[in-house]
Amino acid sequence: MAHFAKVEDGVVIQVIVADSQEWCEENLGGTWVQTSYNTHSGINNREGGEPLRKNFAGIGFEYDGIGFSPAKPFASWIKNEETYQWEAPIPMPNDDIYLWDEPTLSWAKVPLQVSTETPAETPTE
Repeated sequence: MAHFAKVEDGVVIQVIVADSQEWCEENLGGTWVQTSYNTHSGINNREGGEPLRKNFAGIGFEYDGIGFSPAKPFASWIKNEETYQWEAPIPMPNDDIYLWDEPTLSWAKVPLQVSTETPAETPTE
């Protein structure tokens, strides 16, 4: 048994476990492509395993005939052709917590609120 992704217009709409691609196409119709849950970012996590189509397919992933990639998160992001993962046009700083800000094409630091209040004691009966 293996995993297969149903692809319509280059987008994954379903992922199932089945005996073969032929079985999927004959019994369910459509275009089916094998995918492996052991493959992520172009690497197979099983010792000695060969990566299959860059990433394990998920609903909404794009398929270009070579590999599966998640949906593009922002218009400015660029697909890494080795990993099929999306990357920001500038690297995220690693000194704090950041979110991508598409209008400014930059990383915005997430302000953290630290409470200085002492928790109230729980009354006992």
